[in-house]
Parts: sequence; structure tokens; C-alpha cells
Amino acid sequence: MPVKHRAASCGTLRFVLGDQLTRRISSLTDLDPEHDVVLMVEVRDEATYVRHHKQKIAFLFAAMRHVAAELKAEGVRVDYVRLTDAGNTGSFTGELERAIVRHGPERVVVTEPGEWRVWQMMQDWRETLGVPVEIRPDNRFLCPRQDFADWAEGRHQLRMETFYRGMRRRTGLLMNGGEPVGGRWNFDAENRKKLPKGHRLPDRIGFQPDALTREVIALVEREFADHFGDCTSFSWPVTRADALSALRHFIDTCLPTFGDYQDAMKTGAPFLYHALISPALNAGLLTAEEVCRVAERAFREGAAPLHCTEGFIRQILGWREYVRGLYWARMPEYRDTNALKAHRALPWFYWSGETKLNCIAQVVADTRAHAYAHHIQRLMVTGNFALIAGLDPAQVEDWYLIVFADAYEWVELPNVHGMVLWADGGVMGSKPYAASGAYIDRMSDYCGSCAYDVEVKAGPAACPFNYLYWNFLIENEEKLAGNPRMTMPYRTLQGFGDKRRAEIRRDATAFLGSLASEPQAPHKGDQTQRAR
Repeated sequence: MPVKHRAASCGTLRFVLGDQLTRRISSLTDLDPEHDVVLMVEVRDEATYVRHHKQKIAFLFAAMRHVAAELKAEGVRVDYVRLTDAGNTGSFTGELERAIVRHGPERVVVTEPGEWRVWQMMQDWRETLGVPVEIRPDNRFLCPRQDFADWAEGRHQLRMETFYRGMRRRTGLLMNGGEPVGGRWNFDAENRKKLPKGHRLPDRIGFQPDALTREVIALVEREFADHFGDCTSFSWPVTRADALSALRHFIDTCLPTFGDYQDAMKTGAPFLYHALISPALNAGLLTAEEVCRVAERAFREGAAPLHCTEGFIRQILGWREYVRGLYWARMPEYRDTNALKAHRALPWFYWSGETKLNCIAQVVADTRAHAYAHHIQRLMVTGNFALIAGLDPAQVEDWYLIVFADAYEWVELPNVHGMVLWADGGVMGSKPYAASGAYIDRMSDYCGSCAYDVEVKAGPAACPFNYLYWNFLIENEEKLAGNPRMTMPYRTLQGFGDKRRAEIRRDATAFLGSLASEPQAPHKGDQTQRAR
């Protein structure tokens, strides 16, 4: 039934979601401070549909409260509902219904959400709220959803590189007329160096929580005590000003070397030269275009080399825009594919970090402490293991959505489903990103302190990544052997005799059979799986 409300007391009720914290977001572009009300809400449903990392919840609530305060300082009427306010229904729909009763608006204006489930929710609002609901495009992205859909129409394989080149032409970023600066579109081959021994990493800035943020952290520790992670090391930028400072620090201090070592990993150094702006970017404190333009300016002014600048811009203009477009073009069917028929339960060490696999232990520990791991840790450590161990895509995807401060389904799902797990059967990637322990050893110092020996291929001392890699190829030979990009590993596999294949199968079966999907202690608070 339509919501009953009082006679109009405001013109437009503008509902701003927690990841839409951009002053020029489409729902606010024609804001009339004298007649309109901005609604912002903290609701339990959004914090618990998966049990998000404590730092993610704290980051979003703190950023929302700071943005609300800034809007009020501009003279904007803000209706802000806190998590523990009396009467809070715990849902977007419930709080929008209550706000309509309070304000009696002539209409509701929202910006399209980042997740399919909220998009479905918004369609229902048009039928149930009793006032017109206008859903506007998200103007923070450089490729509108319809433009991507038009590009993707009729294509079975949606290659990022093709899309990326089109976006370079569209925006003019790193272009000289119609040609790419430097004569090449992609400098990825120059961005794969391991950190030299004794290399001194730059000091990274963090942001000391102010009183408002400390209040939010206390709230999160109290209300979400059984969620993954803790807030001890919380130092994310929760204001626009701090986010701009974080961006400037990256451009000045890290971008000149970012490309060289963007794929490197080091014990006790989770941040390296990475930008650390993705939580602010995905929540709206920064926008994609301004980030790319600032990086390009650094290159044009001689402050950063081309291969570093291109590698950084490709992650935003290429990958970020691409995965968002793919998500909306292929949902909701996309998330339910499972091309490799992987069904093994997620091991408990993804939550506890308690494993003899040092690389995974290091990445899980860093993730628990910071709600962050960089892209190679996500792809080639936790992701690579999930792929070659045949872990269930839905469980793996929920884990990635839970543990990272920058994770939203629109960016997490395509990256994990398509790139990490190849569960889409090649829509995104031309081949699975499977690798043995040799890759991790080449790009990190993790293997030197591991209980397993990366040089050993079989037996209890062998690095499990080694035999799991070959076991993955054996198990999926029918599906993958014809892939042109898998020709070399399958040619090697064909040279293995029956004895070697039997060793691989024996070691893989024993190791995978030893994995626990449940905690050894009674507490299960970190384990979360939502209905799909």
C-alpha cells in the first residue's frame, strides 16, 4: 500500500546512499536548500547483509556523518538517521517511508545504486511509496551504464583492453590527438618488478580519527562485535579534504615508482606504493575523472614516468569502469555461473589466517588489520589458491565482499567471479589466472619464511601451490586444454608420466581433504554466507 503522509512540507526529498558521498552527485545537482531535504541513513541491513569488516562500516558511517555536517554548514536541510536512533527500522525502505511521513515531499530523487539488490529495491519504491520516485544515472562514472551495454551487445568475450582503448579516446587521457602518448596503449610489461633487497619504502600517511570518527568506531565495536577485523589501525580518510590529501600524497610520493613495483609483495608492508584511495573513491569522496586528471598532470609536468602513470590510470579508467559496466550488463544471471563446477567450501583459514601457507597467512593478517590488500595479493595469493583449490564461487565472492573496505558488489563480483575464478567461462578473461608457487616466490619474500618449500614439487614438504596448480589443470583438462593461452602448460602436462600425475593427484587430494571449512573453536562470528 502507498505510504500515507502529511501535506507537502518540502519540495524534494533527496535520498543519498552511503557510497554516494559526492557533492555533485546527480541526486543533488539541482538541490534547492530552501525547499528540499537531504536524507541520509545508517541502517543495520546494509551493514549485515554480509558481515562487513568493522573498518568498512566505521569508514562509511564516519564519512557519512562528516558529509552530513558539511551539507548542514552550507545551509542544506539534512535529515540524518543514526544507527541507534529510536525508531530506526534498519532498512533503506523503512527509513525512506518514515522520512516521507516526516517531510511530506512532492517527490523523491535518488541516484542509481551500485548493487543489483538495491536497484530492485528502488523499483519497488516507485510502486509503494505513494510519491513519484526519480532514479538518476550515477554521474561519477566516465562510462554510463547504457554506453557500456551498447558496446557489449553481441559480444561473448568482453575484453578490458578493447574497452580501455575506447575510453582513452573518449576522455583524451594520455592521448596525443588520436594516438596514445608514447605510441603504446599499455605498459604492463614494464610494471612487474620484484622489490630489490634492502629497498626503502616510502612512509605512508594515515589520518588520525577525530572525535566524530572515534565515536563511530566505538559504535561499530559495540554493535558489530562479531564481524571480521578490528579498528585498532583505522586511519582511512573520512572527509573530502583528507581524501584529497591522500591523493596528493600518492601522486607526489608513490606514483613515480608505483608502476615498477605494483605487482610486488613484501612481508609486513601491505601498502608499498599503492594509492590507498579506493575506499574514498568508491564511496564518492573522490571521483574517477579527477583522480585520472591529477595523475595525467603529474606525467605531463615531468613528475611521474609514463609507464607508472599509464599503469595507474588503466586501473581506474580501464578496470574500474569496465567491471562496473560488465556488472550491470550481465546481472543478475552473471553471478550464478560456475564454468569450472567448483564447489569446495571456503577453508577456515581465510578468516583465521591460521595456516602453514605463509603467503595466505600474511595476506589474511594484513586484511584483518587494515581491511585492505593490494590487487596482486587479492588475485595471485588468496584468489589463485581459491581457483586452483576449486573453491565455491559464491563463498569466495562473499569473502571478498566482507573483508575489504573498498568492496561493493559492482566492483567485487566481476573481479572475483570473472578474473579470479574464471567462473564466467571466459567472458572477462581469456584464461584462468592460475599459477604455481614459483610466481609468489618471484614476486614476494613470503616463501623464505614458509613451512613449505617452494622448490619441492611433491610430498609433504612441497609447496601446495605447486601440486594444486597441476591438479587444477588435470581436473579441468576437458574445459581448458583447447584454450590457446593454455597451450604451453598443457604441453608440459602431456609430458608427465602416469607416476607423476598420480603423485600430483595424491598430494592434492590429501591436502584438500585436510582443509577445515569450520572453526576449531566454538566462535563462528567471522564466517558468513548469504543467500544467493
